[in-house]
Amino acid sequence: MPTKTLQIPTADGQADAFAAFPDTGGRYPGVLMYADGFGIRPVLQEMARELAGHGYYVLVPNFFYRHGPAPVIELPAHIGEEARPAVFAQLMPLIKAHSAERVLRDADAYLRFLTAQPEVGAGPLAVTGYCIGGLLAMRTAAAFPGQVAAVAGFHGPVGADGPALFSQLTAEVHLGHAEGDMTPEALGELNQALDAAGVNHTSEIYPGTIHGFTMSDTDAFNASGLKRHWDRLLPLLGRALGNS
Repeated sequence: MPTKTLQIPTADGQADAFAAFPDTGGRYPGVLMYADGFGIRPVLQEMARELAGHGYYVLVPNFFYRHGPAPVIELPAHIGEEARPAVFAQLMPLIKAHSAERVLRDADAYLRFLTAQPEVGAGPLAVTGYCIGGLLAMRTAAAFPGQVAAVAGFHGPVGADGPALFSQLTAEVHLGHAEGDMTPEALGELNQALDAAGVNHTSEIYPGTIHGFTMSDTDAFNASGLKRHWDRLLPLLGRALGNS
């Protein structure tokens, strides 16, 4: 599986990024993958390679690039509960500084870069994200409806911007919520808002999961939750990008 470390020109500098794509020499639908708050690391590279193996060019940008190349902070190989307080003490200022304006400036640069890669075919793109990356994915899809045909967010605060964001979405949406993050009542309210905005979506709680369930380098990891994530994500991309 070919991979690359790349530099994406942005309005504020250069964002380092990881890319993975098939090795058959063709051109593939492009997928922008936003990491969780811990950023690009081996588990994200593994997930990008897994997705690329299904016939996609997957670009994973370091959205904290203003603070340095990934990994922006030193991370243990396994991010256990005992390590989380110290890690989050360093990460939260970076997350808070990553304003909606920065997100959209960067998203424009990421999508321009993705579509310009020689391995990426013409046609619509998809965006997926984890944790805070799920919100970034939703904001990107809403801001670039002409380009983004599918968006997925997993264990992320995807409803943080409310109905105003949903009304801008034209992409097909899948949201996979952790049981520890979302009550059935809150899920009902979120899905009603998506319905009211006319969004083509599936949005569900993944049973037995807690926040971060897709990430195998954390204590939150749930193997069945990760499998369910792939079982939902791959058909979504196949339908929206014509790659089934």
